[in-house]
Amino acid sequence: MSTTVRNVLIIVALAAAVAFLPGGGDTASFVGAVLSIGIAAAIVLIVARLYREHRVTIFSLGDRHRALLYGAIGLAVAAMAARPKLFDTGVGTLVWFLMLGGASFALYAVWRHYREYSL
Repeated sequence: MSTTVRNVLIIVALAAAVAFLPGGGDTASFVGAVLSIGIAAAIVLIVARLYREHRVTIFSLGDRHRALLYGAIGLAVAAMAARPKLFDTGVGTLVWFLMLGGASFALYAVWRHYREYSL
C-alpha cells in the first residue's frame, strides 16, 4: 500500500470518527483549540526572540518610527482578530482592507526609514 493511500485512509477514518462517534465533534473542537493555543504560544515565543535579537535596531529607529512600527503591528493584529465580524458586511470588509493597507503602509514607511538611516 502506498503512503498516499494510507494517508487518505487515515484522514477518512478520522473524519468518520468525528462525524459518527458520540462526542466526536466536541473532541475535534478541543483538539482544534489545543492546536490553536500551541500555535499562538509558538508565535509569541518567536516574536519575543526576534525582539530580543533586534532590540538595538528597533530602539535606533527613534520614537516616531518605533511608535509607527508598534501601531502598525497592533493594527494588523486587531484586523486579524476582528476579521470574522468585519467580513459579515460589505463596509466591514472594506474597513478590514483599509486597516491592513494602513498597517502595510506604516510598516513600509518604517522599513524605508531604517534603510535610509541605518548604518
